[in-house]
Amino acid sequence: MQTTHLAFLGLTATALLFAFGFAAEGLRGGAAPKPPSSLEPAARTDEWAIAREKECIRRAKESAPAKVVFVGDSITQSWEDPGKAAWEKHLAPLGALNLGNSGDRTENVLYRLAQAPLTRLAPEHVFLLIGTNNLGHGTSNARDTLAGVQAVAELLVEQCPDATVHIIEIFPRGEKFNAMRGDILQINQALRAWVPTANAAIATKGRKSARTPLAIHAIGDAFVSPDGTISKEIMPDALHLSPAAYETWAKAVVDAVKPGG
Repeated sequence: MQTTHLAFLGLTATALLFAFGFAAEGLRGGAAPKPPSSLEPAARTDEWAIAREKECIRRAKESAPAKVVFVGDSITQSWEDPGKAAWEKHLAPLGALNLGNSGDRTENVLYRLAQAPLTRLAPEHVFLLIGTNNLGHGTSNARDTLAGVQAVAELLVEQCPDATVHIIEIFPRGEKFNAMRGDILQINQALRAWVPTANAAIATKGRKSARTPLAIHAIGDAFVSPDGTISKEIMPDALHLSPAAYETWAKAVVDAVKPGG
């Protein structure tokens, strides 16, 4: 099991369960079970995504220091398309850097961060949105997706000791109520409970930065209508964001990074 990215904080509750399983198997003399794929760093193998993965790694290795860094999947990458106007208006002035790759799951982000740690960028704020593809691609259940998001967030805290890592709760998806939205809500609820616990654990490790290590934001709540539907004006395909939704997200980012935010 790969735990180096968890070393500074100790194992999360989910990871402890996996570790206990490994130990129990070892005591019984059996082969230790593999950790879930959400925790195993993995390079992209789909040809269309490999070039973008290499570009994200290049940016992390070669870009000038960036005050604000975004890490995630297609919803993050699309700051460069439907989100471009909002990015140029609100985020470019902050010195933001986009490290999103379409289709990424938590394991792909863990791989990218291992290849190109963000430490040299010296960010003050890192915004993480990941996990929807673990569920949407059927590679992870809700529990394993949660563990993957936590692992990525912990690794970012380790690599960026002077930054606040802002976890963006996984956005709702699907035009109407559906089972996957239920999984997303459960993951987000668990993340909300985990963040203060994780911050308390980090504090015991003697972190020197005055910034809070982890924060969490329920930006996606604004995308759901009172009847539970999501309009095409917000998510044209019930997953990816419209320019108007990126405007909402960008304004929330600006509020989060300003002093006292």
